[in-house]
Amino acid sequence: MTVMPGRTRMLTTRARRVPDPSVLFWITKGVSTAMGEAVSDFSIRVLPPVAAVLAGFVLFALVLCLQFSRRRYTPWVYWSTVGMVGVFGTMAADVMHVVLGVPYLYSTLFYAAVLAAVFLLWHRVERTLSVHDIVSSRREAFYWAAVVATFAMGTALGDLAAVGFGLGYLASIGVFALVILIPVVGFRFGRWNAVFSFWFAYVITRPLGASIADWLGKPRSNGGVGFGDGWVSLGLVIVMAALVAVMAVRTWRRGLVSALET
Repeated sequence: MTVMPGRTRMLTTRARRVPDPSVLFWITKGVSTAMGEAVSDFSIRVLPPVAAVLAGFVLFALVLCLQFSRRRYTPWVYWSTVGMVGVFGTMAADVMHVVLGVPYLYSTLFYAAVLAAVFLLWHRVERTLSVHDIVSSRREAFYWAAVVATFAMGTALGDLAAVGFGLGYLASIGVFALVILIPVVGFRFGRWNAVFSFWFAYVITRPLGASIADWLGKPRSNGGVGFGDGWVSLGLVIVMAALVAVMAVRTWRRGLVSALET
């Protein structure tokens, strides 16, 4: 398909709505996955499950609407959305297993199929899956659909490894820590496709973070450290807030420098 020069210039100058995958991005993404797991488990324990799921959905919908109202990447809005995706994505996976009785293997395969369908439709419509090209509302809608699917699939995959396969939380951390090195090494030394490597790593951060949260929060009798989901949630929320504050300051400084240069 031929793209007119004016159209190309317009796409390249429009502001991106999501962050570039830097080291700080991956650290914050990992913290957000662990936080989503801990907060979801804690909220379902202290609230009636139905009320917790409904509250999670409402908050997720609100922050997602706020994210779509922005015309460029805003750290606190974006990461608030990611955090609520983590919470609601965990609930979606847990509901399928706990309420509907679907085994972890089947729920993992189901969400993997959903994610594959999102990617296929996204690529068919937009001809790209790159996060560097999220410059329109339609592309951002595909992006968040993929993010939700990765969180739900990753949650089910983490539970499948820890509970379904009987590995436990600590062993699952080791397994997923090794798996996430595959796209890193492949991209760095094997010249793997950057988009494939990104989404491969993005998916695995979820079961890795969830396994860490479960290991820290669950009682010793279940293979955890026993800190409790509430304290783990609070600690991870504080860490994530600090990371987002750092990114907000950096974004503000870059904006200030650009304004002064122009």
